[in-house]
Amino acid sequence: MIQKQQRYLLNRADEACDLLRSHIEKEHVVRIISHNDADGLTSAGILANTVQKAGGRFHVTILPRLRDSNIEKLRKTRYKLFIFSDMGSGNVEAISKLKGDVIIADHHQSADGVYEVESENNEIIHVNPHIYDIDGTKDVSGSGVSYLSVHGFEYYELAGLALTGAYGDMQFKNGLQGINKLILDEAIEKGTIIVKDELKLSYANTQPISKAITYTYNPVLKGLSGNQEETDKFLDENNISKDKLLSQLSNEEYEILKEKLIDINEDIYGKIYTIPNIRRELTNIEEYSNLLNACGKNKEYSAAISIELGKYNQLDYAETLLEKYSTSMQNGIEWIKKEGCVQKDNIQYAYTEDKEHKKVAAAVTSIGIDLEVLPDKPVLSLMKMDNLIKVSSRTTDNMVNQGVNLGVIMNQASQSFNGTGGGHNIAAGATIPANQMDNFINLVDEMVEYQINKNSD
Repeated sequence: MIQKQQRYLLNRADEACDLLRSHIEKEHVVRIISHNDADGLTSAGILANTVQKAGGRFHVTILPRLRDSNIEKLRKTRYKLFIFSDMGSGNVEAISKLKGDVIIADHHQSADGVYEVESENNEIIHVNPHIYDIDGTKDVSGSGVSYLSVHGFEYYELAGLALTGAYGDMQFKNGLQGINKLILDEAIEKGTIIVKDELKLSYANTQPISKAITYTYNPVLKGLSGNQEETDKFLDENNISKDKLLSQLSNEEYEILKEKLIDINEDIYGKIYTIPNIRRELTNIEEYSNLLNACGKNKEYSAAISIELGKYNQLDYAETLLEKYSTSMQNGIEWIKKEGCVQKDNIQYAYTEDKEHKKVAAAVTSIGIDLEVLPDKPVLSLMKMDNLIKVSSRTTDNMVNQGVNLGVIMNQASQSFNGTGGGHNIAAGATIPANQMDNFINLVDEMVEYQINKNSD
């Protein structure tokens, strides 16, 4: 049953769909601006596919972060419709000054709680779950909101991209719920997603079983995740070929592997979500998400969008990026195991200037908590970018339940030092002047303590 708040969100998304349709019918080029992670890239892919299928034209820009300066440049253009996907909710005031109509399809919380702004110049339709007290960290991703915003076109095959983005946004971690579940149920009914029980190993379609196990962190296989040597030893002891793909194992090998891995972590066997009628390398939404994420980390956005549009001439290149990214992840895990994080009273942080570590710092510090290499408290990844520090912050459901909201902290703490920031309660980011890094860390530490104490009162 669709709840009342969900119905309100779906109605708002239908309004966005009607606005998009009207501009396509007027032959206006649709200007799409989206985020550079897997969720943002699938959001852009959903919108681009919709416009193309409907006979329209589009222009896509992918950004690591939406700044008011980006919006100022857009003000100088003559586009009649702008769509901000997986971003925009933190820039409503600046966006309202654009001359064309606007759709914001985002799932991030607004730090100041402002989602609606009047504009005399244009029509603004803001589709965001937080407006209706729906959790944008668990109930729907940016790609999900984008999919809702084009749902009226009835291109149900795009549900696969919506769920791929949700996976990239870690919304499968504790099972699908809310809007995500509605999207999944309809996709199963329409035959655009197939669900089956399987071993949930990363890169199982493209990597030999030894690497697939080593690269699996969701869920963590204690002693094997991130440890190639122990994985190879485990496979040898159980007489399982290291060099085969999962699908190439004999029935006997598969059953032994399944039994042994379930003994380590029972969550390793469960629902696998696949997209039919697509290239084999992309059928598993986890692997599709990883591929898009690798493209994003390497700023190869055109490769990601073209693959999502069904043009596979850059797929081999994207696969090489994924292999390099996987290697960087492994090296990053070793870095965190060796170096750990600097511990403060309420937070921990890792600082790096290394080019490869920068690509994976946020992911590997979060995995470090899952591997119990790091303690369970908020972790900051601090990356030097010229005269700036890029900050990525992550925490756990446990800390969120204790009152921690990183989106609010990143926004308020960064503004104290003439920076910018925001995001979700469980994951957020910021950019600050490099000379304010120590002050920023101390302030964040104090703010986390304040939030926890306030929640316990």
